[in-house]
Amino acid sequence: MQLNADFTLPASAKPVDTDWVASPMQGVDRCMLDRLGHDGARATSIVRYAPGSKFSPHIHHGGEEFLVLEGVFQDEHGDYPPGTYVRNPPTSSHTPGAAQGCVIFVKLGQFDLSDRTFARINTHKIGCLPDPVRNGVAVTPLYEDGRERVQLETCEPGVSFELGDRGGIEVLVVEGCLTMNSGETADSDYSFTANGWLRLPAEKYAQVIVGDNGAKLWVKRGHLTEDVLQTSAFIHLEAARKASQ
Repeated sequence: MQLNADFTLPASAKPVDTDWVASPMQGVDRCMLDRLGHDGARATSIVRYAPGSKFSPHIHHGGEEFLVLEGVFQDEHGDYPPGTYVRNPPTSSHTPGAAQGCVIFVKLGQFDLSDRTFARINTHKIGCLPDPVRNGVAVTPLYEDGRERVQLETCEPGVSFELGDRGGIEVLVVEGCLTMNSGETADSDYSFTANGWLRLPAEKYAQVIVGDNGAKLWVKRGHLTEDVLQTSAFIHLEAARKASQ
C-alpha cells in the first residue's frame, strides 16, 4: 500500500469522520496520513482507541513515536494523558490500550535500527523557550539527534513565518489554526485546524499564518533527506522481508 509515499512532494491531510479505517484489532481505527507498505511497515496515522480496546503484546521492530491528543493512552509502562510524547525504539515491546478511549498521532517504522533511545515526556510539565528567530513563537524541545529534531511550537495569534527546512518538515496542528499562503488571498483549502497534517520535502518552503486564537504545532524537521529516508527502518525491514521470500 502506498499513500503520500513520494517524499519529494508536498503532502497534506485534513482528517474528517469519514477517514477512519478499522485496524486489525477490534475497536481501534486509523486515519492514514502517509503509508509505505502493509501493517507493520512505515506509516504515519492518527489512531483512535474505543473505550476498553487494546492491542495484543507486540514488538516495534522499526520503532514507534506518538503524541497523545485526547484521552489517556495506557500500556504496562504507565498512563499517558493528552500532551504526552513517547518514543519506543526498535526492539521495544508493549501492550497498548485505553480503558476510557483515546486518540494519538503515531509514526511507525521510521527509526534508525540502531536507535535505543526511549522518551516519555508530559509536555505540560516542561517549559518552553522563545524562538530566537521567530517573534511570537515559543518552542518546547522533545527530541533531537543527527537525523531529526522534534518539538512543540506554541504560536501567538496572527503570527506569520516561513515554514520549511533544508531536511524537510512535517507538522501536525494540535490546537488552533494554521493557514498556508498560496500566493493569493487566504483560502480554506490551505487552512489546517486540529489534527490537520502537512509535510514539505527538503528545501521546500511556504509562508504560513497563525489563526486568531493562536496555534500549537507538533513539528519534526530534518527527516526527509534522501540519506535519512534510505536508512529508515522501513527500507531495512522491507529488504529483509523480500530476502526471506
